Amino acid sequence: MDVVEILPRLHLLRFPVGQACLWRDDDGLTLVDSGPKGAGAAITGAIRSLGHDPAELRRIVLTHFHEDHAGGAGELARSCGAQVLAHRLDAPYVRGEAAPPPPRYEDGEQALHAAALAQLPEGDPVRPRRLTELSDGDVLGFGGGARVVHAPGHTDGSIGVHLPRYGVLFTGDTIAVSPVDGSVVLGVFGLDRARTLAAFRQLAALDPQVACFGHGAPLTERAGETLRRAAAGYAPPA
Repeated sequence: MDVVEILPRLHLLRFPVGQACLWRDDDGLTLVDSGPKGAGAAITGAIRSLGHDPAELRRIVLTHFHEDHAGGAGELARSCGAQVLAHRLDAPYVRGEAAPPPPRYEDGEQALHAAALAQLPEGDPVRPRRLTELSDGDVLGFGGGARVVHAPGHTDGSIGVHLPRYGVLFTGDTIAVSPVDGSVVLGVFGLDRARTLAAFRQLAALDPQVACFGHGAPLTERAGETLRRAAAGYAPPA
């Protein structure tokens, strides 16, 4: 796992598939997404490498239920005592109470998805013992008042997490960066392309300075302009 500084308070934790972000406040740490099953040891090691005790991890905010984002949450919560939070529509899948809906593939996506899944650990992850359900507009206790932005499409309960005070936006998989050419693109492997595109535009309108994605390198300046330009390149679905 790679650990990359984005801002003095913000580090990217990059896994073979997907990534998480670690935010530091003076009174504790917050993780946005948790990596796949088995990622707990690598994440706690990264926390220690940055000069912190894993017990400082206060909360794990999940942008959606997919295994490369939520698989490590229960394991980390048990080892660190952190609170796990997810949108109420994705919460049953994070808790393992229901079978999640499969993606609706666009052209060429099924083979890409199969290749990504092959890199993830097999078996069910450790489920969180407790999970706090989120709704649109909730304000969380980190980042000077982080705000939950419901952004359905990739999953029904996908969220963005916006830190207006710092100009930082976590988009989950609604938006991504292409590994081919580094361009900002609509997230793949979702449930509803039209709703994902609407969510993309909704998040771009927040005009962040820094944008962190579920996949791909972050944008570290004038991110809002780049996001709006990328969103405008997609024609509305017929």
